[in-house]
Amino acid sequence: EQRAALKNRTQQYEKEYSDYQKKLIDLRREAKLGGNFFVEPEAKLLFVVRIVGIIKLSPKPRKVLQLLRLKQLHNGVFLKVNKPILQMLKLVQPYVTYGYPSLKTVRALVYKRGHGKVTKQRIPLTDNQIIADKLGEKGLHGMEDLIHEIYTVGPNFKQAANFLWPFKLSAPRGGFKCKRHGYCEMKGGDWGNREEEINELIARMN
Repeated sequence: EQRAALKNRTQQYEKEYSDYQKKLIDLRREAKLGGNFFVEPEAKLLFVVRIVGIIKLSPKPRKVLQLLRLKQLHNGVFLKVNKPILQMLKLVQPYVTYGYPSLKTVRALVYKRGHGKVTKQRIPLTDNQIIADKLGEKGLHGMEDLIHEIYTVGPNFKQAANFLWPFKLSAPRGGFKCKRHGYCEMKGGDWGNREEEINELIARMN
């Protein structure tokens, strides 16, 4: 019955995602017809990737990267968008790139590179039982529950994100543009906030 319940919840999540997208599209259309501007909803979820190694880092950024659990090159983590997190990201801007992942991206990452933290070990998520044992009391019993919790930044986001071991991504196919420069600078580079464009980068790194 656990599996049946999970299946039902998965279908509910699908409906919830598509309803939300439809609602956004309707609102955009309304705004366009009325000649108004549509203010896009604030993103709640960040995915942060470390793009610089460990050589010649000053102590403060090193500590911040440790706190964000980005201990190796090309490590990635999901974070909530809030003031303290954004302040921390400001301190390590030149060493990371981040943005707002789409549902497709979240799903691809968790399914392909998802590892859980079980008794301090990095265990690949091969079975829903691993998630249920660890996060069952929080109502998360399987992959889709976990993805839903992360993507919607639900009430147990902290536990869910902490259970996921930081993602170890590959170097991006086709390489970076220029790590020395910011994504938003005139010259064009890689570090900093790339908002929606992060999905394209993760697709090349996954």
